[in-house]
Amino acid sequence: MKFAYRILAVLLFALVSITTADAANRGGTLTFARNADSLFLDPVLNQRNVDIWILTNLYDTLLQPSVDGKSIEPGLASEYKTSDDGLSLTLKLRSGVKFADGSPLTVDDVKWSLDRARNPKNGTWNFLLESIESIAVEGTDTVTLRLKHPDPVITAALAIFNSAIMPKKLFEAAPGATEEDKAKAFAEHPIGSGPFVLERWERGTEMVLKRNPNYWQAGDDGKPLPYLDEVKFEVIPDDATRILKLQAGEVDAAEFIPYARVAELKADPALNMELFPSTKVTYLTLNIRPKLKNGSDNPLADEKVRQALNYAVDKTAFIKLVTFDVGSPMRSFMSSSTPLFHGPVPAYEFNLDKAKALLKEAGRDGGFSVTAMALAGSADDSATLSTIQQMWSALGVTLTIEQADNATMVARYNDADFQIQTGYWTDDIIDPSEITSYFAYYPTTESQHSGYNDPTIQDLFTQSQKEADKARRADLYKQIQEIYVKAAPIVFLYQSPLAVALRKPVKDFVQIPLGNNVFLRAHIEP
Repeated sequence: MKFAYRILAVLLFALVSITTADAANRGGTLTFARNADSLFLDPVLNQRNVDIWILTNLYDTLLQPSVDGKSIEPGLASEYKTSDDGLSLTLKLRSGVKFADGSPLTVDDVKWSLDRARNPKNGTWNFLLESIESIAVEGTDTVTLRLKHPDPVITAALAIFNSAIMPKKLFEAAPGATEEDKAKAFAEHPIGSGPFVLERWERGTEMVLKRNPNYWQAGDDGKPLPYLDEVKFEVIPDDATRILKLQAGEVDAAEFIPYARVAELKADPALNMELFPSTKVTYLTLNIRPKLKNGSDNPLADEKVRQALNYAVDKTAFIKLVTFDVGSPMRSFMSSSTPLFHGPVPAYEFNLDKAKALLKEAGRDGGFSVTAMALAGSADDSATLSTIQQMWSALGVTLTIEQADNATMVARYNDADFQIQTGYWTDDIIDPSEITSYFAYYPTTESQHSGYNDPTIQDLFTQSQKEADKARRADLYKQIQEIYVKAAPIVFLYQSPLAVALRKPVKDFVQIPLGNNVFLRAHIEP
């Protein structure tokens, strides 16, 4: 009998040893080099990735995108159900969820957060929750959204940063006479129910997130996630400096690796050079207003000029020179990975003769000058604009490149105080509505602050937000994309993966196709 117990003890010890060996290492600080600092950590009142990709680590949503970015999974809501008539969505909250300060997350927090997010006066993304007529709470764990009309996007909309659940009492207790004042104050010390909480923030230099001790998800070892104690973000705008620090072991990971350096870092035995599948598109935003902020005439107001500039970019050569064949030509304003994408051929395949003919029709064959803003320190931005500078010179178009830091770029973009800006986009939602509203639906952001305003697109987009029939909705988006490509409010460049380099001990960091940096299960091996 003692022998049997000894055998059982040995087996149990072996099982525990295997489980311990397989479990992720806990603790430690992961130092992540960013190319730009965040600006404003409020999930409702922002529109930039530098904020969004931090917000998704601080806050949770009722539903969540899957790691492959193609489906919706339960989040703070453990289950959800749409009514047969499509006019209500009922969600049941997980029990025992707490905010990072230890206070309970309640149905009142959910109702208040979604009411704030859908308020037409708040932020850019409220239109995603436009279909909500009212929100009812039932007991302590059930929330029902009553809809004005069937909404094909509503579950996806509950899985993006704008729908994050915030602590009502803590927000309302923040200093300030107005909600805007309170939002600014709260965003300096945000509290959410996400896996991390903001520890400190030295603007322009460093941000530290520490693990939320009250997080609801458990790891493989049965203990609460995340595995890391901290994520430290160092703001290093210069690409070359970020890479040098990574190679020297001063940081553990670096984002926005220039495509020119990908092959080199892939060959480095100390690194894992990741090209994460994405919905990223890179383009030039064109201000198409007849007059610029400085009062000067703007040749980009002419559709034929914009078409000519697009035709004059040799995409094959450009992609080889700038992305080292990592990218592929844009065929729409949205990525080919975005649902309901339509783009049978690359947008504006290279045709210099056609470009010259269009400029002649526009009365601009004598040439003209334009100015483009680029992010200072970005090798990809510099390569993009210097290459286009050479290609457009064949048309007699002189391109002046203006370097600016991220804060200046954002401020002038929001104020439409630019002629051309470099730009990239990744979807935040598993649906084409977000990118379409941002690029083509004028009421949201004046079509990327470009001034492009097509009444037909406005009508088609409004219809698409209510159209439950998949085939009819796909046709609406096909029409929108065809109209937009013809109007050319952007210079269509390329779609590409997200390039992140990590030191070998860093495991299970993921950047999903929607762009979110996911540190939830990241850990550092000894």
